[in-house]
Amino acid sequence: MQRTITAGARLRAAAGGANRWVVLVVLCVSLLLVALDATVLHVAVPSLTEDLRPSSTALLWIVDAYPLICASLLILFGTLGDRIGRRRVLLLGYALFGVASAVAALATVPEVLIGARALLGVGGAMIMPATLSILRAVFPDRRERATAIGIWTAVAAVGAATGPVLGGFLVEHYWWGSVFLINIPLMALILPLGRWLLPESKGSGDGPWDVLGALMAAAGVLGVVLGVKRLGAGENLLAPPTAAPLLLGAALLILFVRRQRRRAHPLIDMRLFSRPAFTTSVGCIVLAMLALVGLELIAVQYLQLVLGLSPLETGLRLLPLTFAAMAAGATGSYTLRRIGPRRMVGWGFVLTAAAVLLLVLMGQYDRPLLLTLGFVLLGFGLQTTLFSAYESMLSEAPPESAGGAAAIGETSYQLGAGMGIALLGSVMNAAYAPGLSAVPGVPDAASRAAANSLGEAYQVADQLGGAAGGALHHAARHAFVDGLHLTLFVSAGLLLLGALMALRLPRVMECTVDPEDLVVAREPVRLLHTREPVEPAGSGHTAH
Repeated sequence: MQRTITAGARLRAAAGGANRWVVLVVLCVSLLLVALDATVLHVAVPSLTEDLRPSSTALLWIVDAYPLICASLLILFGTLGDRIGRRRVLLLGYALFGVASAVAALATVPEVLIGARALLGVGGAMIMPATLSILRAVFPDRRERATAIGIWTAVAAVGAATGPVLGGFLVEHYWWGSVFLINIPLMALILPLGRWLLPESKGSGDGPWDVLGALMAAAGVLGVVLGVKRLGAGENLLAPPTAAPLLLGAALLILFVRRQRRRAHPLIDMRLFSRPAFTTSVGCIVLAMLALVGLELIAVQYLQLVLGLSPLETGLRLLPLTFAAMAAGATGSYTLRRIGPRRMVGWGFVLTAAAVLLLVLMGQYDRPLLLTLGFVLLGFGLQTTLFSAYESMLSEAPPESAGGAAAIGETSYQLGAGMGIALLGSVMNAAYAPGLSAVPGVPDAASRAAANSLGEAYQVADQLGGAAGGALHHAARHAFVDGLHLTLFVSAGLLLLGALMALRLPRVMECTVDPEDLVVAREPVRLLHTREPVEPAGSGHTAH
């Protein structure tokens, strides 16, 4: 078989030079580290606050610097990897992640820790889209790629769930900085392994890289995410600190889209959004994360403040959700081949909505079996949806645009998470606060303070004491449960909306592959630096 070695062929041949399943292991370890770092700090906040004494604003930036910077730079580094090489960007991300972890662990003032967390966000933005785009290049066969994405998403669930447990153990036995030190030996191991095992891959590389467009996208996403986070913290939508970043971010993203449509060599091919499967998959990722993150946040408050469970007991109660998500990721490839993207995403949303409605039966007292069943259905349904949506989105994108497509998926993930906290948190507050407006014997100032959160209501009740304190405690508990029920109903409605959206996805999983892709990806090819025809090492493989 005669053919010409083009940039795309070099990409596929490079991908076949290493065992693709070993490559998947390296990519999963990369994802595990980033997922761990997103949640491991949460349990260390009390110890960190006692040691560094940050202001309330500084503490907020310590927690938020990582996700804000990571979300804003995903498109920049995803498209840069398409141009200069995804492995190169990934290895730079490893190195930066390790250095930033060391700086964070040894920080003695809040400002240094904030800077280190921001650098960790830069490293995470280099790592996340690169892992998905390399996975897209290494697995050209959609059936194998579906299996790989299932494993990849299961590892993400493990990382997110392991973070608080591992962080709690380290803080209890060492000090808060140890939650960052765990990254250093792992990065010291994975950096040389990645350099040795991972194949280099690029996009077409036509035309100059649009630096201005990349900066516009970064600033636009940063503004939108920052505004959404302020909404989630209870800020007024019309307040300048909230409205200004939202409006500026939205304006920059609109200008970015218009700029990409006019350019001969855009950062992101906007024609991707003309494909119903791609646009629908992105929308499903946003809706799934919107429901998941808001529900997790409220569920943790319910378990600790209403049921009175300890942080460790809370983590253990959430483990069934994680195990169910792992099972969904592990079986996702088989399910996708059997029932297709449309039914898999749609029924995943329906199953999740059923789990949410089941959790409405939660009340003032502990019902362990109900909670466990609800969390199992919730984890399995949401992970089924996320897996199939990611797989469909990545399969719709051509290999040369894999980095940009992966960045869009990860940005959608982050935006959905931020909007979930903002939207469901607002619904919760709207239902919770009125229940504390006229508690007998409680002054108006105390009622207003208690309306901020259930935790603050308990503190105010303890300060009041007596009959008034008891009445406030009882009213706050009931108001929170009522707000939880309303929030669950809203979440179920959003999930059913996602099920309707999934009707635009393909009915069956199309596994047609260019036979050359499979030949080159599975067997090494003798590459020449010229554009002369080359005979592959073997030609016995056919497309599945």
